Amino acid sequence: MYTLEVMVVRMRSTKSHRNNRRSHLKLENPSFIACDNCGEMKLKHIVCPNCGKYNNREVVDIIGKTTRKEAKKTEKKKETVPAK
Repeated sequence: MYTLEVMVVRMRSTKSHRNNRRSHLKLENPSFIACDNCGEMKLKHIVCPNCGKYNNREVVDIIGKTTRKEAKKTEKKKETVPAK
């Protein structure tokens, strides 16, 4: 009787094949541009966090937001301070 020795083939990727496959998975640095309105650096295709404009249109009312936040803070302080 003959015994057959079966060769075990290991389908293992080498480090170079693995790294070649992953070469396109790197992260890119975000690209910043200057805002047309205020000149602050901002991300492309995003509303400017400084002035609230996008494509020369006011999208977010930054001044209104900040005044509402400040009013909310002062109101909260008045509630937390005990009356004497």
